[in-house]
Amino acid sequence: MLNDEIVDEVRQTRENHAARFNFDLWAIYADLKKSQDARVAAGHPCVSPPSAAPNTGFRRVHVSVRR
Repeated sequence: MLNDEIVDEVRQTRENHAARFNFDLWAIYADLKKSQDARVAAGHPCVSPPSAAPNTGFRRVHVSVRR
């Protein structure tokens, strides 16, 4: 498997950020949320992910095959 420098850098950044908070998921979330709120307050756009609407995926269809 090839190593990608960008992926390695992102993983290292994520690891360093998590280590700052002793790998406590709630503390990591709070920090990311605080950062997001500060960016929104500064006027940066924040796009919410689309909601998952029911019945938008594939439907199961029964097909009988006659020979």
